[in-house]
Amino acid sequence: MTPRHGGPVIVLWEDSEWGRIDGEPCRVTDFGTLGFFVDVDGKLHAMDKTTPYAVVTMECKKFGKNVTGYITHKEDFKHLWAAFKDRKVKENEEVIFIWTREYYKYKLTKFLRPFMPKLWVMVCPKGAYELMIDSNYKPELSGEARWNAMKPILQWKPEVMQ
Repeated sequence: MTPRHGGPVIVLWEDSEWGRIDGEPCRVTDFGTLGFFVDVDGKLHAMDKTTPYAVVTMECKKFGKNVTGYITHKEDFKHLWAAFKDRKVKENEEVIFIWTREYYKYKLTKFLRPFMPKLWVMVCPKGAYELMIDSNYKPELSGEARWNAMKPILQWKPEVMQ
């Protein structure tokens, strides 16, 4: 199946598929829930227990644009919900996340890793994604000025991550 723009369809569902971008920043271009929501008290309400919580459309350096990823961990979903629904991303901001199963505080067995959250979600100034993935983008920005142009305004990092 090919989308209208003619490029290949890339879908990330299982950890083995997501693992191809482990540690890479990705910019979320769309966030959609799949019958789930978080109420004002922070309680998750679910349609059922087998449907993914959400779907994101994103871009990452390795795959380009229009990558589809399914969010299957409750904490990852709550963090994306907080960025997009509770806080609401402003026009001059973008949401970037890093999917990883490597940066846990504790040495976890391979058996436990599938059950752990994997998204570090950040709201950053618009343009931060390009600064993160391309060291030649805006070369006039260096050092602290470059860091300030891409540092998270707000972030949600699972407690189990470093």
